[in-house]
Amino acid sequence: MQTYYILMTAMFAMAIIVFIALFFFKAGYGYLSAAHWGPKINNKAAWVIMESPAFIFLLLYVIDYLISGHDTGNEKAVLLIMAAFFLVHYFQRAFIFPFLMRGKSEMPILIMLMGMTFNGLNSYFIGSWLFEFAPAGKYTMEWLSSPQFIIGGLIFITGMLINLDSDHVIRHLRKPGDTKHYIPKKGLYKYVTSANYFGELTEWTGYAILTWSPAGLLFAVWTFANLAPRSKALTEKYEQEFGDEYKELKKKNLIPFIW
Repeated sequence: MQTYYILMTAMFAMAIIVFIALFFFKAGYGYLSAAHWGPKINNKAAWVIMESPAFIFLLLYVIDYLISGHDTGNEKAVLLIMAAFFLVHYFQRAFIFPFLMRGKSEMPILIMLMGMTFNGLNSYFIGSWLFEFAPAGKYTMEWLSSPQFIIGGLIFITGMLINLDSDHVIRHLRKPGDTKHYIPKKGLYKYVTSANYFGELTEWTGYAILTWSPAGLLFAVWTFANLAPRSKALTEKYEQEFGDEYKELKKKNLIPFIW
């Protein structure tokens, strides 16, 4: 447990460093794609490889927990439900989302490897908390009726729906064969540049609340540290490409009406 908390503290510190660094070094994939990030591979394959470790590693935690014979009574059901939130998200991101993507874009291998590392570490922190280090008796059946679980669960589901809707908007900006860039304006794209990222941030804020855990908080902090600078960079990219047409929309970067 001591090693676990040391690593978690290091990850919190790293999140601050990454947050600052990403305002100066744009992650070169998607709309911000850049050649200086090195060799690239097919975008769909990269997303599967990058996102699947989170799903696979936490699933292994669940399987190990189930076959190890831990008799924690009602606590078992609660732990599995909280793990299911995580698994549903990453099943969609790893095995559904990539195959809905259009076009033939590519992702730098370096970006993919960094994403794999983050996802692997994150599933370690979440899995270890749920199935090893959470205080005994914390997650009884009463937890499912607690304000934390109800509010956090609703926030998580809301974030997932925002994320799915925003991805749908982006996918349908262009007709097959069209390579032009367009300004997304439907859904929450009316208010922010990165509605899909806002959905993801909302999800993991909800997860931090519904688990009420340092591991959940760490994930939410890292999500913000990674996506906030990227959202600002995307706003700048749109303004550079579309000029006053984009500026006049007065969109925020990531959080509607705030920033």
